[in-house]
Amino acid sequence: MLKSETESRSAFVAAGPSGSVVDEQAAGSAWRGRTPLQGHIGFIGLGHMGTAIAANLAAAGRQVIAYVRRAEQMGKLAALGLKPTTDITEVYDREFVISMLPDDASVREVVFGRPDLGADGLAKRLIPGAIHLSMSTISTSASSDLASEHARYGQGYVAAPVFGNPDAAKARQLFVIAAGAPNDVERCRPIFDALGQQTFVVGSAPATANLVKLAGNAMSATTLEVLGEVLALARKCGLDPQEFLAILTGTMFGSRVHRIYGNKIAGQQYTTGGFIFPLALKDIRLVLNEAESAGVPMPSVSVVRDRLITGIARGYSELDWSALGLLAAEEAGLAFEPADAHA
Repeated sequence: MLKSETESRSAFVAAGPSGSVVDEQAAGSAWRGRTPLQGHIGFIGLGHMGTAIAANLAAAGRQVIAYVRRAEQMGKLAALGLKPTTDITEVYDREFVISMLPDDASVREVVFGRPDLGADGLAKRLIPGAIHLSMSTISTSASSDLASEHARYGQGYVAAPVFGNPDAAKARQLFVIAAGAPNDVERCRPIFDALGQQTFVVGSAPATANLVKLAGNAMSATTLEVLGEVLALARKCGLDPQEFLAILTGTMFGSRVHRIYGNKIAGQQYTTGGFIFPLALKDIRLVLNEAESAGVPMPSVSVVRDRLITGIARGYSELDWSALGLLAAEEAGLAFEPADAHA
């Protein structure tokens, strides 16, 4: 039961000693060997979401060592109160290392390293007893593999993907979905409290949190597709899309997804950045893989997958996924007329 309560790929690292095998996720992590800098946080993955999250932690009084690959980013991050570094080894002696990375491959590379380059990953170098807090939206299989690898070295692993966009992250209004060994989750709770408005603990298996996140993103994506279709109908039939949306959100359809993204679609404000088409497509493919493995047909989600592929083919890769509404309008033969076009 539920208990209520994007930097890009390839980072890297030097070799280090391994630890002993422990019972995976049995009792959480325990201090052994080197002593970490308690309360200090290493951060890997400083895209729009990651930067907002890291900045909030720094504002809450945490020392955050932020790993970046490009030195030109360091000034901007320092201005946010972070301690940027281009040396990933500086994150290893922290009590917590947070990753906010775009996909399975990038998180696996950080944790497992690059054996072909002779480079160890986070699991071999993180201090026993420290916790890797993965806030990335990844597959359940990747999450389980990461948990097993960290357990081998006596480290904690907590999955904590979030619902919310970069604006919500800046406002500390995220919803955190957390899973992992109970002791490790409790150690992470002050971090969650500094970032979000509510935390849902969904069990001791980290993969559970990732499944909840993927399912939620599938619901959001299908909602955006339907919003785009009904607002295209309203426009083509001569209704004011903003008034039409106000009726919908003021009656039966008042969720954050309907209101926030509905306003973007009604106003044809298809901005760049945000949750862009390729990232949305990645998540939709992941949830369809989960559904196929479980023997659960998801025909509406399959439609959204094809729509996202269409959008990418039309050159919309840099647009936020609210541009599913743009595709719906185009299919209806409607011209793109942004809200400020007649200002």
